[in-house]
Amino acid sequence: MTCGTGGAASDGPAGTLAEALAAGTVVLDGGMSNQLEAAGHDLGDELWSARLLAERPEAVTEAHLAYLEAGADVLITATYQATFEGLARRGFGRERAGALMASGVALARDAVARARARGVARPLWVAASAGPYGAMLADGSEYRGRYGLSVAELERFHRPRLEALAAARPDVLALETVPDTDEAVALLRAVRGLGVPAWLSYTVDGPRTRAGQPLEEAFGAVADADEVIAAGVNCCAPEDVADAVAVAARVTGKPVVAYPNSGESWDATARSWTGRSTFTPALVHRWRASGARLIGGCCRVGPPVIGRIARSLGTG
Repeated sequence: MTCGTGGAASDGPAGTLAEALAAGTVVLDGGMSNQLEAAGHDLGDELWSARLLAERPEAVTEAHLAYLEAGADVLITATYQATFEGLARRGFGRERAGALMASGVALARDAVARARARGVARPLWVAASAGPYGAMLADGSEYRGRYGLSVAELERFHRPRLEALAAARPDVLALETVPDTDEAVALLRAVRGLGVPAWLSYTVDGPRTRAGQPLEEAFGAVADADEVIAAGVNCCAPEDVADAVAVAARVTGKPVVAYPNSGESWDATARSWTGRSTFTPALVHRWRASGARLIGGCCRVGPPVIGRIARSLGTG
């Protein structure tokens, strides 16, 4: 696997994800946590959905499978909140923690195999999720950034778990929900030499990152990163996507990834969602017109919406 090519597809002959993005639109899955909660699993825990990698791995595979059957082409692993530091707080040694991260990729691969057995024949890929430093803190700080750490300190935090995820041979690393340009720079340094390509997506508030940097500056940090095959936004309001996609496309010259939340708001103190959904499949045509090529949903966007997106874009 060569950085910048998108990795080998889960099916081999279908080609790389980068090649698929160059050819057209690819559909991402939706929120892992809401699908697990809909199946009756309690995620009221600092490890969030990553806890089920150890306790209920079959539930993770079933959640992945629901998205594949709905029409998703790319699965994002349940490793967003899985870090050596966070798992250590729960009593997992380093070897066991690394194995759990790798298992996230294996469970997604298992879902692909099951989908194949049920007749799903289109190309499919697996993206290994790596959330921001704030996800490990589990206090909502991924929506603020500016943790008080240097770029070098953030790079040292991210590199070991990116190495663990890369060793499991996903098709791509999903550097997602990045709130801060400094953390983006650290992540870009941390993925160098891993042999697995990546996408990087910011969480944004209007025309700025959550930490307040203009998106032109934020995407400028990504433009020359050969390891990055797509850049864009996730875990943000649907209304913020189209303009951000246009900036990402213009500044980076790369395919753009877009997978916002439902439009509801997360209350980190109460650990609950408030408001109403504003995500509609009709919005995705604006995103695609603005440059998005990898399109799906994040928190509170489930298989029915992903299915409508796939049908609307003509991929499902």
